[in-house]
Amino acid sequence: MKIICIGLNYRKHAIEMGRPLPSEPVVFLKPDSSILKNNKPFFLPGFSSMIQYETEVVIMISRLGKGIAPEYAHRYYDELTLGIDITARDIQNKNSASGLPWELSKCFDGAAPLGKFVPVSSAGDIRNIDFRLEINGKIVQSGNTSDMIFSIDEIIAFVSQYFTLKTGDLIFTGTPAGVGPLKKNDNLVAYLGDEPLLDFMIK
Repeated sequence: MKIICIGLNYRKHAIEMGRPLPSEPVVFLKPDSSILKNNKPFFLPGFSSMIQYETEVVIMISRLGKGIAPEYAHRYYDELTLGIDITARDIQNKNSASGLPWELSKCFDGAAPLGKFVPVSSAGDIRNIDFRLEINGKIVQSGNTSDMIFSIDEIIAFVSQYFTLKTGDLIFTGTPAGVGPLKKNDNLVAYLGDEPLLDFMIK
């Protein structure tokens, strides 16, 4: 099972990170040991002093596919949820400045909390879905999939040129603007529309 992640896929987030808008999807992978399920708490690691949240729509691949055309991409997923791409921003900034990979800042244990999956059919138009993150009852991040630089179907078409997509693979589709720090005892609740799909604590 692969966890495929797309970076800088919302214009305002790319701007807040001080990066140019990408001309094609920015792709990185997380290992399955990053997954945090069932609303289990996330424990702040000792190797970073700048752990941040990035709320994302996550789709689950439902069938085997390779070299998928954009017009057929919708056939390859039927469930989605919200996830958090937890990032050690200090490590990412240091590595990026040196031209080094992001893995140490994105791929550590528990760095991919996942919410409850729901049918895509229940979410309405996949190209126009509202989602948000609340921390301790305050909205800190909100987005809509219409603001993606690359749509979900475009992402699937792009990554399937390089990776065979298998049933159960996950794709984190990018985060909107508003990323920020996490601290001990924060309670994170992520909503798809008005439905909470993810609710966990920072320890």
